[in-house]
Amino acid sequence: MPITLVTGASSGIGLELAKLFAAGGDDLVLTARSEDKLNELANDLRQKHRVTATVIPSDLSKIDQVDRLCDRIEDRGLQIDTIVNNAGFGALGKLADLSVERQTDMLMVNIVALTRLTRKMLPGMVRRNSGGVLNVGSIAAYQAGPNMAVYYASKAYVLSFTEAIREELADTDLHVTCLEPGATESDFGDDSGMGKLSMFSSQTMSADVVAKAGYEGFRNNEDVVIPGWKNRLMVIGSSVLPRFATRKLIGKIQGA
Repeated sequence: MPITLVTGASSGIGLELAKLFAAGGDDLVLTARSEDKLNELANDLRQKHRVTATVIPSDLSKIDQVDRLCDRIEDRGLQIDTIVNNAGFGALGKLADLSVERQTDMLMVNIVALTRLTRKMLPGMVRRNSGGVLNVGSIAAYQAGPNMAVYYASKAYVLSFTEAIREELADTDLHVTCLEPGATESDFGDDSGMGKLSMFSSQTMSADVVAKAGYEGFRNNEDVVIPGWKNRLMVIGSSVLPRFATRKLIGKIQGA
């Protein structure tokens, strides 16, 4: 059975993606900080889909824990065929006001862990010429985000990184896809502070719908998946308007 590693699998899009990969017949390695939630999900997947679900809790804001996760996967003799880099978080506020620690952790999870895990798993996928990478980004990737500068910039990295490695792997059978959701029903709104914004509450999509779009896009080897016509319209608007206009608009929406 192919094995899929899902980061940030304890809730939201990550949880729904884990369900979809299990329903598709993949065994799972599930990681997030909450071991109790992971165990609950793993038990559910085993019962419903008769798959193997391995729980390895990890705090991906710490490089040593990223490497320890990889070591524990290797020690158990698990061969990762697909990696779903879903873990990530944001924070609403000005760069000078948000804590250095929180913003550094954001970069660690959104960029460093995603890159490091992909690099560690990718050579085996290339040798076997199967599997792939599904990175969960955001429509935030398409413009600067005053009052969430680090988060928006981190998601621009995810999109660029995904497109680049997709091109590097063009002569293989690996699938490489970037899922770019907008506001989604999950813990993200409350955790980041964005849940109080009218933009967030009025355009929220359900996590299962977003995950299904990403899963199907990955299976079809699409390069970028933007679920929801409103989100696609926002991305088109970002490409048409000059960058100074989009950053002023986002700044106004986010209270900058």
